[in-house]
Parts: sequence; structure tokens; C-alpha cells
Amino acid sequence: MTDLTVMVLGSSGSYAAPGNPCTGFLVRSAGAAVLYDCGPGTAGPLQEAIDLEDLTAIVVSHCHPDHWLELPVLRNVFTWFVPRSGIAVYSTARTAEMDAAVTVPVPGAPSPFEWTVIDASSRLTIGDQSWSFDQTDHPVETLAARVEAGDASVLFTSDSGPRWTFEEFGRDVGAVFCDASHLSDHEDQGIPHMSAREAAVRAEAAGARRLVLTHLIPGSDPAAHRAEAEAAYGGPVDVAVSGSVFDF
Repeated sequence: MTDLTVMVLGSSGSYAAPGNPCTGFLVRSAGAAVLYDCGPGTAGPLQEAIDLEDLTAIVVSHCHPDHWLELPVLRNVFTWFVPRSGIAVYSTARTAEMDAAVTVPVPGAPSPFEWTVIDASSRLTIGDQSWSFDQTDHPVETLAARVEAGDASVLFTSDSGPRWTFEEFGRDVGAVFCDASHLSDHEDQGIPHMSAREAAVRAEAAGARRLVLTHLIPGSDPAAHRAEAEAAYGGPVDVAVSGSVFDF
């Protein structure tokens, strides 16, 4: 029996690819089912994975639309169609502001969400899952997340440029789901994302036992990303696609 299961709801970088929504992961353990990021289109795969009544909490890494814009959709779901209240939502202050700006109040109906603003110093206990955070190299406040349950540990880098390394934050983690938006031939172009090579080098330095590449830009060649990462990493490399399930 596994301690943590991660289902990829979407992994497309910056905008959805055919058949692959923007970023979203369902992190499940014996005592919790947590949605980490909810980019456009992720509500569909989420319903294929769980009964929406069983969603414990939502954690959003940052305010860029491809990582959170399904949140207003989920609010409508939990207000009108699967009525719920008290669903914990954790994210940055700017994400909370942007969510509030697009929220249309329903007279007499409380929001199904209970918001908590978090930052890199925050520590969360969600059911039997322990969550910690670190700020990445990105134009807005962006929180990578480390999740632990039982003997399992997983790190999600969210979006990051190469100036952030996770050698200490990700030390000996079981798996890293790492931003690998482009290939190494784009490394000198100032893109605020990592290449597949940069992702691999950082995972290797942290001693991560598995590397999963995510946030590939639509039109990318997954085989080329995998090959570039494998050349710089000593362990197994996967490419996240919608519907993929990883057990730890």
C-alpha cells in the first residue's frame, strides 16, 4: 500500500495543449485528498479521479492564470451543484486578491471556500499530509511545495527560473515534479522557467529518487525533454501527462 498517490490532472505549460489541461495535481493519502494548483480545465479530470465531496483542500502555488483560474469554476460547483462549505484554500496574497476580484457574490449564499494566505514560511497539516513551502525564481511570488505522508515525500517546484535551486528543500525527496518548460538551447533567453537539463541537475543535487518533468509548452517533444533530463540525472525520468498516476 502506498502512502502518497499523485494524479496529474493537467501539466501543460502556460496554456492548455490538446488533451492536456493546464497545471493541476491531486495529492492523495489515507487521510486527505488535496488539489495542488487548478489551472483551466482541471475540474474535468478531477471528477474522474474522486467524488468532489471527498476533496479536502486546495493549495495554489501562485497567481498566474494557468495555475488557478479553475478556482472560480470550482466555487460555482460547490455553491450550486455539489453544495459544500468550509473547503480550505491556501495560496499567496496576490492570488487571494485576484480570486476576490473575479468572485461574483451570491446573495444569501456563503462562499464554499475558507481562504488562508500562505508564504514560504508557512507549514500546513492537511489530514495526514504535512506541507512546507519555498519561494522559487519567478516574476511573482511562487511557492514550491513539499508534501510528506507516512514514509513518502514529493516535491512540486511549480514555476521557476534557474536562479532557484532546491538542493536543501528537496533533500532526499522521493520524487520531484519539476518545471521543465523548454530545452537547454533556450537557457540563455531569460525565460523564467527551467529547461529539462536544469531540472535534472537540480534533482540530482537534491538526491531526489525520481524526476517527473512537467509544465512543457504545447508543441514540445516529450521524448526530447526526457532524453535531455536523463543525460544529466542518475535516476528514472518521466514526463507528466493528464491522467498519469504516480504511487509513492
